[in-house]
Amino acid sequence: MNRFSLSRRQIFSAATAGALVLFGALIYRFVPEKSFSRQETVQAQEGRRAPPLVRKGKAIFIPEGSPYRSHIAVAPVEIRNVSLSRIVPGAVEADPARTVRVLAPVNGRVGELNVELGDNVKKGQPLATIDSGDLAQAVADAEKARATAKLTKSALDRATGLNKAGGLALRDLEQAQNDFLQATSELKRAEARLDVIGDNSKLTGQRKITLNAPIDGTITALDTAPGDFIDNTTSPMMTISNLDRVWVTASVQEKDLSFVQKGERVEVSLVAYPHEVFAGKVEIISQLLEADTRRNKVRIAFDNPNGMFKLNMFATVRFFSPPSQRVVIPPSALMMVNDASNVFVEVAPWTFERRPVDPEADINGGAVVVGLTAGQRIVVRGGVLLND
Repeated sequence: MNRFSLSRRQIFSAATAGALVLFGALIYRFVPEKSFSRQETVQAQEGRRAPPLVRKGKAIFIPEGSPYRSHIAVAPVEIRNVSLSRIVPGAVEADPARTVRVLAPVNGRVGELNVELGDNVKKGQPLATIDSGDLAQAVADAEKARATAKLTKSALDRATGLNKAGGLALRDLEQAQNDFLQATSELKRAEARLDVIGDNSKLTGQRKITLNAPIDGTITALDTAPGDFIDNTTSPMMTISNLDRVWVTASVQEKDLSFVQKGERVEVSLVAYPHEVFAGKVEIISQLLEADTRRNKVRIAFDNPNGMFKLNMFATVRFFSPPSQRVVIPPSALMMVNDASNVFVEVAPWTFERRPVDPEADINGGAVVVGLTAGQRIVVRGGVLLND
């Protein structure tokens, strides 16, 4: 009896436990979850962080509580009185007004050459000797013209005397006068030819002529040699340049011509002397723009007594514009997007918009830009956080 009674109690207990488990499962299934996790949900909502930024069209807003606020600095743009500059390439050239191309006055063969490339010469110094048949012909023509002029002068004197005595017709006197005028004209032409060739007082039938230096200077080009036959008197045998004063010729792009003003200061640097800056001023601005390069030649003169400036040296020339009011921003404010420069402008508290700008130059740790106005505030630190 006791064993049977215990068995029924155990069965009843097990049934009761199963019913409780089933009831709990039904409650978990049909009762909404938030009814059981409201406190946890509220805690999660209170601990949720604000988004770093919010985009509204073109505007970027940084909400309160965003960690970005502590990394972004905003400041007004700065207006300075700035003189901008441009650096352009250049080269050292000889002054055309101090350069002479030496031409052979007659055809012939070079017998002697007394100078070499790079030699310094003095005015009147012998340069070369030319053996020329043309020279001999020119001298012979001059001597013939002198003889003819002398003969016709004697004939004219006799005709004049006879005419006065009544022994010569007027027509014969006029013919003698005409012959003398023609002979005189021919003599002038022959002597002028000798004047072009050289000193006609020293040319008496010789075939050789000596070329002398027309100026003091340096042989900067030499295009002949002993034995060379000259058959083109328009082609220079050599070039002499006086290098006591030289040009530095700068090639300025068309878009930078506003920086170039006659008489304005420039700074010239030479590759050969990297630690020296030569101050000068604009002397000549070419009125012709080169069609192929779209560049303009600008020349600056320098005294060169010690020969520091060598022809064809490479140079860089810095031109300066007149001072004017410009917008200057820190370089850290510039953001690059697709090779274009931008800044972030504050349009409202903690609200920014991207604006394109055109950097013109770097100066004293700042960047001179076009595209901003006085009073605007921009992001000067942390802009990379907005530049996605």
